[in-house]
Amino acid sequence: MPYRLTVLGTGYLGATHAACMAELGFEVLGLDIDAAKIAQLQAGELPIYEPGLEELLKRNLDAGRLRFTTSFEEAAEFGDVHFVCVGTPQKQGEYAADVSYLDAVIDSLAPHLTRECLVVGKSTVPVGTAARLAERLVRLAPAGDQVELVWNPEFLREGFAVDDTLRPDRIVIGVASEQAEKIMREVYEPMLSEGVPLVVTDYPTAELVKSAANAFLATKISFINAMAEVCEAAHADVRQLSAALAYDERIGGRFLNPGLGFGGGCLPKDIRAFMARAGELGADQALSFLREVDAINMRRRARMVDLARELAGGSFHDCVVGVLGAAFKPNSDDIRDSPALDVAVTIRRQGGSVRVYDPVALENARRAHPELDYADSAEGAARDAHVVLLLTEWREFVELDPERLGRVVAARNIVDGRNALDAEIWRATGWHYRALGRP
Repeated sequence: MPYRLTVLGTGYLGATHAACMAELGFEVLGLDIDAAKIAQLQAGELPIYEPGLEELLKRNLDAGRLRFTTSFEEAAEFGDVHFVCVGTPQKQGEYAADVSYLDAVIDSLAPHLTRECLVVGKSTVPVGTAARLAERLVRLAPAGDQVELVWNPEFLREGFAVDDTLRPDRIVIGVASEQAEKIMREVYEPMLSEGVPLVVTDYPTAELVKSAANAFLATKISFINAMAEVCEAAHADVRQLSAALAYDERIGGRFLNPGLGFGGGCLPKDIRAFMARAGELGADQALSFLREVDAINMRRRARMVDLARELAGGSFHDCVVGVLGAAFKPNSDDIRDSPALDVAVTIRRQGGSVRVYDPVALENARRAHPELDYADSAEGAARDAHVVLLLTEWREFVELDPERLGRVVAARNIVDGRNALDAEIWRATGWHYRALGRP
């Protein structure tokens, strides 16, 4: 491979990108200012849970294609193409994105860039950020205009990140020169040769692609959950409604699954940041619908608490609630803005005794919410419970034996927050089954 790559920031995105690019045969140097995290990665251990990633990490460390550092000077000397993969969280008390971590990486790297190279942003940012950073790089780098910026948004799904990196459904690059496009085509040639589409744009379009994709996805999820609200009022079944809609090729069935709604570290904060940036640009009315998308999503959590309270007899006092799920989605240990934990914490505040189990996210949940009780199995969470809530659709939970689980609970009451269970089977074994948007 002609180019040596660095990956700046080794969180979820960065660790995945570093290991996958090494898997494609590149020499890769990962950088982070967290020395403990770097030591952990260098030892072949992941600070996150992501199926298949740890094997990739170990294999490429052993092969000598991948290593890690805390030195920006070393990264600048090593790399021809520098991928920036730091987070852009929501600002405290605001909708806007906090791009300070991104600015800090540019400010730390640029003074060491003494030769021609590309800096490739992969973070999700407010439109206009790339143009600002491109100017900043040229101003701060000794190599001046030999340092060029590219914007290359990521489209990873947690739980499928390795496959999404190695076999993406598209690659988007925002470039300012033919030379930058040529280098990026060479970097991604292993994927392009397999037929992966490449979309070449300017900076602002590349930035908007990710924001628009997340806004559309959030809108689709909230649409079917809005229909769930109507179904509950009309005594209709949102699952059947969703199945009928999915046959329409213009609509499709992906992400048309009614339930507790979306969470995690991307969709909620990204649609809010998109709204904030549109307001700054004077286009706030264009995205005003996203406020209702966000509101629908949050209402599903409140409705889940209401259903649980109904099954508890109208009050959570002296009530044990078993919660199945802590991660915001299955195949992840990510609890950021987790609907499951939001519901669990709300019920505890309303007087319930809450016990939580999750196959991989328990350690993170314990750190974030030590006030909750935890169990080491689904049966442990459900033991002596007056109500059981399925809040993350892990396969382990979907495949539970309702008769066996029924032997350990105080009352056979279950609320299916993800519409993942077979209602007839659970009702046939004596469970009072409720779900969002269903009779």
